Amino acid sequence: MNDADKSRADYLSLMRQVEDLFYLEADLLDERRYESWLELLTDDIRYWMPMRKNVAFDDERGDITGDHDIAWIDDDKVNLAKRARQILTGIHWAEEPLSRASHVITNIRMPQPVAVLPEGGELATTCRFILYRNRVETETDLMVGRRHDTIRRVDGRLMIARRKIILDQTVLMAKNLTIFF
Repeated sequence: MNDADKSRADYLSLMRQVEDLFYLEADLLDERRYESWLELLTDDIRYWMPMRKNVAFDDERGDITGDHDIAWIDDDKVNLAKRARQILTGIHWAEEPLSRASHVITNIRMPQPVAVLPEGGELATTCRFILYRNRVETETDLMVGRRHDTIRRVDGRLMIARRKIILDQTVLMAKNLTIFF
């Protein structure tokens, strides 16, 4: 195998590992296996969902709130764990009865293609998601958007170190955000 073929094979292997991570994560979230999901996150994760804004055509790049501005969600791992535990108590008012969710993850990409991710190394990824949630008989939410994730290799495995969630809607139609993206 020549160097170009090896580099391509390494890239495809790493891309497949990233895809496996995201598909596993979606399954864990859909099955409400939050403790296992939390194990996919680094201890220093920033899990952030800025708000969308309706802006003039000339200000297209300013359609989400800034890094230190208002956000729907801006959590670290401690807060994510608290949210997960609260949902699993069975007495969380917004999750009684529990929601049923399906995460669809697609268009997974590495904007800067990388063939090898060394220990401690980080990798930028993007993807699209569709999140369907149903609760009781009549409550249905459909959330669509994109994610920008930073993946880090820790102890030989890929983990999510940062997540930026960008919804395609400016007005949140869901009654709550008790769901994870």
